[in-house]
Amino acid sequence: MRAMLVQAGERLLVDCRWAPFARLLTEGGARAWRPPDGLPADVHVEVQRQRTPFDVRGWEPFTRCGHARNGAVVLSNACGSGFDLRLTVGEGQLRVEARWRPQVRERLAATLLRSRFHLLARAVLLQYPALWWAGCRGRVPLHASPVTVGPIVPLLAGPGGIGRSTLLLGAVAAGERTCSDNLCVTDGRTCHGLVEPMRVQGGNGRRMAYGRTERPLPGRVDALCPDRLVLLRRTASAGPVVRSLTPERAARALAGATYLAGELRRYWPFAASLALGIGLGPAHPPVAEAAREIARRLPAHELILGDSPGEGLAALYGLATEAPETVETLP
Repeated sequence: MRAMLVQAGERLLVDCRWAPFARLLTEGGARAWRPPDGLPADVHVEVQRQRTPFDVRGWEPFTRCGHARNGAVVLSNACGSGFDLRLTVGEGQLRVEARWRPQVRERLAATLLRSRFHLLARAVLLQYPALWWAGCRGRVPLHASPVTVGPIVPLLAGPGGIGRSTLLLGAVAAGERTCSDNLCVTDGRTCHGLVEPMRVQGGNGRRMAYGRTERPLPGRVDALCPDRLVLLRRTASAGPVVRSLTPERAARALAGATYLAGELRRYWPFAASLALGIGLGPAHPPVAEAAREIARRLPAHELILGDSPGEGLAALYGLATEAPETVETLP
C-alpha cells in the first residue's frame, strides 16, 4: 500500500508493505485514498515490518515511554496501541515510522477486542499525527461536523450518542455535503475534516461497539466554512425544538462536547508528548479559545431532539432563513 489522503487539512502519505495492516488502513481511509501525485507530503507514515525496538541509546527520556533527541521522539506502545513510533520533523514535514511490537496485554487486546484495536491503530497511524501537525499550523481539533443544508452550512456539535451521525447520514443521503462524521480541525473559520468511516446502526461493514457497523461517509469534501453553530441535545420530548444560544453557552457546549469525545481521549497526552519531546505545537490545543471565537463570530442555536433524530433533521432545515446565497467549499 502506497497512497495518500487529505487528513485534517494535511497531505498524508502512507507506505505500508505489511498486508494485514494495509487492509486495516485501507478501511480507515473510507474510500478517500488517492494515488500519490509526486508532490511533497505534509505527513509521511511508514509502517515497517521490523520487530526490533528503535535505537534510543544516547536519547533523553522525557516520559516513562518516550525518548527525545534533536527534534525527534520515540514513543513506545503509543497510546496503548502496540505500535512503537519514531516521529521526526524536518523540511516542513512530519515523518512517522511505526513498528508493531505489542506486549502480551496489547497482543491479547488486539485479538479479543478487535474493534478497539482497529480504532487505536487507525488513530496512531492515520489520525493523531495529522491532528498534531495541523495543530502546529494553528488548527484546533473539535468534536463537530460541518454540513451543507441547502444554502447554509451549520457546524453540528454535541456529545456522542446524541444523534449527530444520524442527522448527517440523512442529509448526505439527500444530496448534501459534509467533511467529517466526528472530528474536524479549525482555524476559527474553515473546518477541515478527519477521514474515518461512519459508525452507525445497520449496514454491512465492520462491526464496532454499541451495535454499530462502519460505512464510508458519502457526500464528503475536504473542508467547509460554517456560517452558524448548532448544538445538539436530546430529551424525551415528542418533537424538536430550536432556540438561540448566547455565545457563552454555545462555547461551553462546543468545548465540552470536544473534551467528552472518546475519539480524542488518547490524543491529549499524545499531543503533549510531542510538544514536550519535539518542542513544537501547543502542549494543550486551545479548544476553549477556539470555541469562544467560533461562538462569538457565528450565530448559535440549540437543536433539542426528540425521540427520533429524523425529526431533528426537519428542524435543522428550518434554520435556513436569512441564509447566504452560496456555500463556500474548499477543494
